[in-house]
Amino acid sequence: MAFTAVTNPNRAASTGAYSDGLIVDGWLYVSGQGPIDVATGKAVAGNIEEEVRLTLRNMGDVLKAGGCSYSDVVRCTVHLIRIEDFDRFNTVYQEFFTGTLPTRTTVQSMLGLGIKVEIDCIARILTAEVESAG
Repeated sequence: MAFTAVTNPNRAASTGAYSDGLIVDGWLYVSGQGPIDVATGKAVAGNIEEEVRLTLRNMGDVLKAGGCSYSDVVRCTVHLIRIEDFDRFNTVYQEFFTGTLPTRTTVQSMLGLGIKVEIDCIARILTAEVESAG
């Protein structure tokens, strides 16, 4: 089984010992994304709405680099530092995910770097090129 690493094309600084995404058999697994300035590798503090938007933009960059879009996502796992922010999080989340929504688990977690949210996802790659390579 071949693995292909996917990197956010805007990334100039490493933020850890992991791939931004990994393509395996026509599936893209996106590592936990947060409100990180990928040019500097530094967390960007803001209110929950600002942090969710930046997190989902970072996720979108990895999805695009892997040949996917938000509409290809089948599963998300969301970590919120404050579960009380769920409704505010959900409002922003719905700006990015429309139509048939991916399955999702949302949990309250302790997160590093002072961030309020982290999201990972799994997406199906539906291109003929990837399908024939798989």
